[in-house]
Amino acid sequence: MKQRILAAGLCVAVSLLGSAGWAEEEAEGRSLMEEGALLFFKGLQEEMAPALEGLQSFMEDAGPSIQAFMLEMGPKLGEVFSQVQDWSQYHAPEMLPNGDIILRKKVPEVITPEDEGGVSEGGEDGAIEL
Repeated sequence: MKQRILAAGLCVAVSLLGSAGWAEEEAEGRSLMEEGALLFFKGLQEEMAPALEGLQSFMEDAGPSIQAFMLEMGPKLGEVFSQVQDWSQYHAPEMLPNGDIILRKKVPEVITPEDEGGVSEGGEDGAIEL
C-alpha cells in the first residue's frame, strides 16, 4: 500500500516537473522567484530520475503480487479496521513462530491502594516510613 502511495506521489512530482519544462519555453517576463523554482524542479527531476526508474521496475515486478494480495486480503482487512475504534489500545502486531500474526489488546494497569495514596504503610504498627 505504501508503494502505491509513493508511486502516486512520484507521478505527481514528475507531472509537475513536466509543467516546469513547459514554463522553460516561456522564458520572457519571469521573476527571480519563478526562475529559482524552475531551477529547483529541474534539479529535482535530475536527482529523482534514477529512483523513478528503479521504482518503475520494482512496480512492474511486484505490482501483480501486491494487487493479488489486496484483492484477497482487502475485504478482510476492511472488516478488521471497521471493528477497531482506537488503535492506541493495541500493541504492535506480532508474528508467531507458526506464521500467525496477532494483535494483542493492552491491559490497563491494576491500581493498588498504595499507588493511590502515594505513601506505603510501614511495618506491623502502621508507622509510615519516610
